[in-house]
Amino acid sequence: MSAALRAQLLLCLVSLLSGTGLTRYIEDNEASDGLYSLISLAQKRESEDFIFRRPLRCLDMLATEGYFTFVASRPQLACAAFIIAEPSEVISLELSDVSIDCSAGDFIKIFDGWVLKGEKFPSSYDHPLLPHERYTDYCSSAASTVSSRSSQNVAMIFFRIHSPESSFSIAVKKVHNPFPCNIMSQSPEGSFTMVMPHQRRNCSFSIIYPVEIRVTDLSLGDAKSNEISLLRQIWPGCSGSGDYVELLGGNGVDTSKMFPVADLCFSLSGLAQMKIGCDNSVVRLVSSGNYINRVTFQYRLLDQNEIPKTRENTLENFCSVE
Repeated sequence: MSAALRAQLLLCLVSLLSGTGLTRYIEDNEASDGLYSLISLAQKRESEDFIFRRPLRCLDMLATEGYFTFVASRPQLACAAFIIAEPSEVISLELSDVSIDCSAGDFIKIFDGWVLKGEKFPSSYDHPLLPHERYTDYCSSAASTVSSRSSQNVAMIFFRIHSPESSFSIAVKKVHNPFPCNIMSQSPEGSFTMVMPHQRRNCSFSIIYPVEIRVTDLSLGDAKSNEISLLRQIWPGCSGSGDYVELLGGNGVDTSKMFPVADLCFSLSGLAQMKIGCDNSVVRLVSSGNYINRVTFQYRLLDQNEIPKTRENTLENFCSVE
């Protein structure tokens, strides 16, 4: 990811975090550092043989493989590192050289996904693991090194350290994922194809920007319905079919709390498009496991003058759709 795109993503995270500070580690602990200062830290691997190393900050964004070391200069009671890979990758993490005092309240926990404003991505409804299974706790492990692999292209580290000079290192590696599911986009523009082969699973592609989404190809096995439900005002939409695509909008990252913009439950090779003027725009593929489902879509950032105006006294006050 380029420095410019990383800067855009960080600014969008700032927007999502504004009003409550850093996403809280489940017990609502606020971080002290800001994300703005991370923009200057954008760095990239220059060759396959080069092992990237740099210090880890109390509040950090990691988008490249390498080794990152945190050394406390003072008590750091609410820290988090957001880690992101390409859509077709998952993240392998390994803690080593850990020098913290778990008995004094220090901890390091790896989370399978992201947490923003108290909301989890992927949502608990879409993730294959139970909520408590998504945490890997160093202090609960007897091993000197702790490793974890994410289920999608994002992961997160929470840590709390009381004593200066306490430290740890984290190795970040990226692993190819042949069937990406539950993706956080690094870019406000691009295209993607989600495929779900005979698995009863829901997959979301999340874009932390207001965007126009164009669905260019959709294959839903033997689905026979040819209805599109916009805004789900009265008709229950496609949810009864078991296999369908949702377009969602909202200001958080938990898809179960987002506003349903449109349902598509029929195969198409034409074009369906929607402008979603929200902080977060999502394409969600719901699969019954009976078919091989596939959706291909394009997305682009909306200009300020393209963002639809909000309507008074409706659920769309927080973000707009068109």
